[in-house]
Amino acid sequence: MTAAPTFAVITGAEIEAALAGREREVVELVEAAYRLDRDGASVSPATYSMRFPDRPGARINALPASLDGGVHAHGLKWISSFPENVAAGIPRASAVVILNEYETGYPFACLEGSIISATRTAAFAALAADRLGGGEARPARVGFFGTGLIARYIHTFLAAIEWPFEEIGVHDVSTASAAGFRGYLEGSGNGAEITIHETGEDLIRSSDLVVFATVAGEPHVHEVAWFEHNPLVLHISLRDVSPEIVLASTNIVDDVDHCLAGNTSPHLAEQLTGNRDFVAGTLGDAIAGRLAVPRDRPLLFSPFGLGVLDLALGRYVYDRLAETGELCTVEGFFHDLSRHGSPSGARR
Repeated sequence: MTAAPTFAVITGAEIEAALAGREREVVELVEAAYRLDRDGASVSPATYSMRFPDRPGARINALPASLDGGVHAHGLKWISSFPENVAAGIPRASAVVILNEYETGYPFACLEGSIISATRTAAFAALAADRLGGGEARPARVGFFGTGLIARYIHTFLAAIEWPFEEIGVHDVSTASAAGFRGYLEGSGNGAEITIHETGEDLIRSSDLVVFATVAGEPHVHEVAWFEHNPLVLHISLRDVSPEIVLASTNIVDDVDHCLAGNTSPHLAEQLTGNRDFVAGTLGDAIAGRLAVPRDRPLLFSPFGLGVLDLALGRYVYDRLAETGELCTVEGFFHDLSRHGSPSGARR
């Protein structure tokens, strides 16, 4: 008889401790997951997005996924995005990750998901910058458009892969947030010259690597001319630039079907043109060396953020805590496991 598994609950503090100082290892894990996904070792159904009639900017997304190839990560990411949280002083996104056993289907762990989500986002941003950023001639003028938690994580991961920061530009609709991010950057000690830009145009024109990490629900950057110096753009928040900018760029995504949905900027470009011909390839193609990236246009990386990445990272954290004996399990979480009850018919 197969026994039901134990059920572990892993907190954000435990996840942060398990991942501290392991940025390079996490980037390698994310790269391996992209390779497995490209090779067909994953299952990534369409994301389900639950929205609310009276709160059009809010949503809760379900990302079921499975990654094999020795990783054994199966389950669900359940993540909410409530932009109004920012004004209330708490992060926009909150999440949990559920891991399931492949043999029985039983869930065996629930992990706080916002740190996992931010970590894997920063890891694939750093990976994309590394693979698309021109080899040794990495763009050293970096601009952050949006200055929240994700921007901080991305800067940390870029620093971990020894990005050559010379100048760092900062822009946010909130002057307080921009000032706070500048304080974080000054404390990071990378020695770069830091400038707060009052306009998005100034930030973009003065940056060769632009990181969009906003809460925008629709395009707010429309001028193709702002990108005439052909920067590398990490379009992490997916809905910042107009479809005209998408069509004027070389476009790399992480997954075509997932990214071209939900009125993302690439999805709007598809609706405008009626085709997907503007997509040059995927990050998996670039990792595999199957993609030649031209340098005569802006290079736009728009990642949906596959659920397999969250699950692979969640499995990594679970295994680390299991190895060190630090898992916190909930005794008796699964109850009444006998199909027909006890022999006497009485419930225990």
